[in-house]
Amino acid sequence: MQTPVVIGIGGPSGSGKSTIADAIQKEVRDHITILTQDSYYKSFEHLSYEERAKINYDHPQAFDNELLINHIQALKQRIPVQIPVYDFATHLRTEETVQLKPSKIIMVEGILIFENKVLRDLMDIKVFVDTDSDIRVLRRIERDMNERGRTLESIMEQYRSTVRPMNIEFVEPSKRYADVIIPEGGYNLIGIDMIIAKIKNVIQ
Repeated sequence: MQTPVVIGIGGPSGSGKSTIADAIQKEVRDHITILTQDSYYKSFEHLSYEERAKINYDHPQAFDNELLINHIQALKQRIPVQIPVYDFATHLRTEETVQLKPSKIIMVEGILIFENKVLRDLMDIKVFVDTDSDIRVLRRIERDMNERGRTLESIMEQYRSTVRPMNIEFVEPSKRYADVIIPEGGYNLIGIDMIIAKIKNVIQ
């Protein structure tokens, strides 16, 4: 039986990674399993909410990469895994998990998936999504206000204090590990079609 192919979709927050992942999923449907790095934030139950709110969630150490790596390795061996469910309002993992079953294609999506060598070495194809910073900021504001119930003030403060500096220090440098760079994210239909064509070729 063919070993599943692991595809990484990396890039800055708001670059369009999820849009590309959704477009690919619509095309290959039952042949793909998607892991989102956002599900693997560490849970700091021992801290108060105020203390958890001050954590730098854009730093590599904010993620439980060990668990993510274990889950990718299990899926490559065709073993189902239980994915954590993270609550962005409380900065905690919930007691729930979601079972993911292995597929021919395993897609891993996140801002820092190429920063960790062990993690990126598990990937057969690495795609970096690159979008202008002003577009990324607007997308992040819209997402965090609508989906995560945050205020504009808190979003902008986080962007200035952690998102932008961590992007410069960790995310942008990880671009050099990518096999393919897609400018303009979800608007780059040609780039998306190329990735989909490659995936369909792998499936067949």
